[in-house]
Amino acid sequence: MSDAAPRREAVIDLDAFRHNVRTLSALALPAETMLAVKADAYGHGMVPLARAALESGATSLAVLDIPAALVLRDAGITAPIFAWMHDPDALFGAAADADIDLGISAVWQLDAIAAAGAARAPRVHLKIDTGLSRNGATEEDWPGLVSAALEYDRRGVVRLHAAWSHLADASPEDDAVALDRLRRAVAVAEDLGAHFELLHLAASSAGIRMPEARLGLVRFGIAAYGISPFDDASGRDLGLRPVMTLRAPVVSTKRVPAGHGISYGLVYRTSAESTLALVPLGYADGIPRIATGRGQVWINGRRYPIAGRIAMDQFVVDVGDDEVAPGDEVVVFGEGDRGEPTAEDWAGYAETIGDEIVARVGARVERVYLGAREAADAADAGAAGESAAETDGGTPATESAP
Repeated sequence: MSDAAPRREAVIDLDAFRHNVRTLSALALPAETMLAVKADAYGHGMVPLARAALESGATSLAVLDIPAALVLRDAGITAPIFAWMHDPDALFGAAADADIDLGISAVWQLDAIAAAGAARAPRVHLKIDTGLSRNGATEEDWPGLVSAALEYDRRGVVRLHAAWSHLADASPEDDAVALDRLRRAVAVAEDLGAHFELLHLAASSAGIRMPEARLGLVRFGIAAYGISPFDDASGRDLGLRPVMTLRAPVVSTKRVPAGHGISYGLVYRTSAESTLALVPLGYADGIPRIATGRGQVWINGRRYPIAGRIAMDQFVVDVGDDEVAPGDEVVVFGEGDRGEPTAEDWAGYAETIGDEIVARVGARVERVYLGAREAADAADAGAAGESAAETDGGTPATESAP
């Protein structure tokens, strides 16, 4: 007797991801590409996606915090890694020892690095708040932050490396103001004696549509996962390929009469005699409950609506008189080539952005990687030739997440 849970899979197409990273890296030139793998690579799996990014044109990686950066180091990744959100108990000493680049927004963070007493001086990127109003020094605090960084650099505690900020993406006009604020902050810092080896501001949106904001480096995030950062263009419009396909099998079917109520609250009733298919995915797996009444899925070559409220572990699909049986594959979202919904479609159903749709896919959904063997073969080949990231195609291999 099997004790296996119902199969829930997020299939991650590493070849599609490599294509996206190559496309974006070429667009950003001569700026370098830093690839954001924060939030477990937007739900796709941090370590496999980090490796694929570095194979495909990215020269550095971005994570949110130091523990995530240390996981990448433990996985053997030696490329520059940037982490920028720190609380007072952050592992600054471990970050310094592991050669992690640190985003710094306040003098107390520099003091904490000094107090950690690490043998190695970490590279620091000073952040100026250019209007997003999250972390980053205010214009009033900026001179003090720069002066403290210069003193700690002189003492060998840190290495002053970069100045950076992040855009609000509210409008082109707002982003232009933010770019000007960054430039003015750099001028203030230079008057104080600072010399920055690198400036960075743009993420996916500005990296694609605001060339003047690319500066020395673009921090590409959601676009690399095949999802557009814009409301007026899809990822496919931008030459990108969706990376994640979310799927599960039908686990049961039943025939019900007209007027039959479905799921909590009975907000949906069948309009005629119909077949109902049960799918073992719910809001605990990342299916947004707000998509009740709007979400669609793909079964046997057709789209069907989700019938009734999305529950924690399951939802129901009304397939009418069509032949659907337990074991048939249900694609919640995928590439869209066959007509199946995409993550961008689901963002519309849920009144959100595609970033949230993929990042919220839960831990009990197994990540399955296509194209993983080519990456391993390329790594084994070493200097013998070009990596698998330099060509599309080939026979995909399947590898589960480590």
